[in-house]
Amino acid sequence: MKTWEVWITNINMKYPKIPVARSIVALCEAKGIHHVVISPGSRNAPLTNGFAYHPNIKTYSVVDERCAAFVAIGMAQQLQKPVAVVCTSGSALLNYYPAVAEAFYSDIPLVVISADRPIERVDIGDGQTIRQKNVFENHILYSANLHSELVLENEATDKKLQQKQFESQKHNEREINLALNKAIEEKGPVHINVPFYEPLYGTVDDVEVNPIQILPEIIERTYSRNQLQAYADLWNKAKRKMVIVGVSAPNAVEQEFLDRLANDTSVIVFTETTSNVQQEKFFTRIDTIVGPIEKDENRDQLFDNLQPEILLTFGGMIVSKKIKAFLRNYQPKQHWHVDPKKAYNTFFCLNKHFETSVNSFFSQFFPLTEISESNYAEYWQEVRSRRKVKHEDYMGRIPYSDFKAMQLICPAVPENYIVQLANSSTIRYAQLFRWKESLKIYCNRGTSGIDGSISTAVGAAMISVEPVLMITGDLSFFYDSNALWNKHIPKNFRIIILNNRGGGIFRILPGDKNSETFDEYFETVHDLNARSLCEMYGFDYAEAHTSEEIEQALNGFFDTSEKARVLEIFTPRKVNDEVLLEYFSFVK
Repeated sequence: MKTWEVWITNINMKYPKIPVARSIVALCEAKGIHHVVISPGSRNAPLTNGFAYHPNIKTYSVVDERCAAFVAIGMAQQLQKPVAVVCTSGSALLNYYPAVAEAFYSDIPLVVISADRPIERVDIGDGQTIRQKNVFENHILYSANLHSELVLENEATDKKLQQKQFESQKHNEREINLALNKAIEEKGPVHINVPFYEPLYGTVDDVEVNPIQILPEIIERTYSRNQLQAYADLWNKAKRKMVIVGVSAPNAVEQEFLDRLANDTSVIVFTETTSNVQQEKFFTRIDTIVGPIEKDENRDQLFDNLQPEILLTFGGMIVSKKIKAFLRNYQPKQHWHVDPKKAYNTFFCLNKHFETSVNSFFSQFFPLTEISESNYAEYWQEVRSRRKVKHEDYMGRIPYSDFKAMQLICPAVPENYIVQLANSSTIRYAQLFRWKESLKIYCNRGTSGIDGSISTAVGAAMISVEPVLMITGDLSFFYDSNALWNKHIPKNFRIIILNNRGGGIFRILPGDKNSETFDEYFETVHDLNARSLCEMYGFDYAEAHTSEEIEQALNGFFDTSEKARVLEIFTPRKVNDEVLLEYFSFVK
């Protein structure tokens, strides 16, 4: 953090009368936060007016706070910059928590700004008053708890009161700076809690706003040749090296580094749909390689053949449970993770965390390495080719199901779309197909929850030049259907719902599907459809019940339209699990 300071002067505009609100708005704008999602309320009126009147800040009204926070996540995900959410006091703030946790684990810069009651009003029985201080303590990068500021009239002459106000103002400005800088520097959620005295709605003209600013500082760590040489020596000796790429933004890794990995015969690279990296030799469908081995009579020998000596990982969370189980049972001697911020010991064998960006690491590491001669990559490339043939054979045989529906959806998505995937079954089906290289694919894998997936897609659509498609299961859609209560949704936004009338993932997971509690408390069987919701929110609606109807509905689904569109695909509830589980036995 730089210790030197600069001063900001804002342009002429309407300002909230309360000084701390002016400071928050000015500092957000100065640090490049130009998108703010606001949920209506009274206590946050000074912030609402400050942001809404600012000519350089675009504001969006989203009533449901849980949706609002995920909308901001979708926007920040696309912008790769902080986006702020603003709410009133009380339980409104708690509705942000699912999104705060997602931002924390997905490294998304979300700035939560909550209005509060003055400290003396807490725990005395006032309405909409809860203990807001440090409320996100376990999932936040920084909590700024500001002081209440009185509005002093010009004629005020009490020197002690003026001094107290000055000290509170400087404390607040420093805390706002530290919070915003943390979001920028470390890419994650921060919380600014600001208590307001009434009156709340007053605005004034031509008030100079001069909060002090502490500039953020992002320093990329580098490693010397001496620091890397021992690891390069291990790399050069190893004949079996595995690279796994987790959640990554598109174009996050230089193509020359990806090609270097692909052309090393001692390296195999596993990626997922959410990795957003492209290389013809990479293994894009992890479960199609690992899943069939679990069913093979020679499973131990095959897993021994696949077991790497060195595992190198980068990117965020990994979807595949099968690769996690494999590497926990067949651990590499060395596991290195590359990330400037954190390294999870996912496979219980982490040896080294290289605290730098992937591009920086490879630019320093590869000059020290040699391409090893090995049959590791060639062997598994041949396995992949055989599995691809069996995959196509199986897909030509299967009955109408979720799996079949995804097979029809995948090639129908136009070039250069952003695809948002819901969690549970949807993201797992998506891993079994190769998607077009021009697509950018996202999923909220930080907490892997179903809450907020539609809202995140809406936020992405609101900010993106490229059109957005959301593919979701029925429970994820209905759980987050308030996301459609948003007047900012563009006409080219598309949603495809796979409605199997319940939580189909629970039929795939181990469990007693014949128990008395299963239908109601696990699978949650229902007869809901999205038609009425679409009518209420002004979406075009279509439905499909067969493969032929899906193909017909997809023909023209992505064409230009006057309204956003929803396609609801109904699949048989009790067939999907059998089709998917049989897949891994067939392709082996």
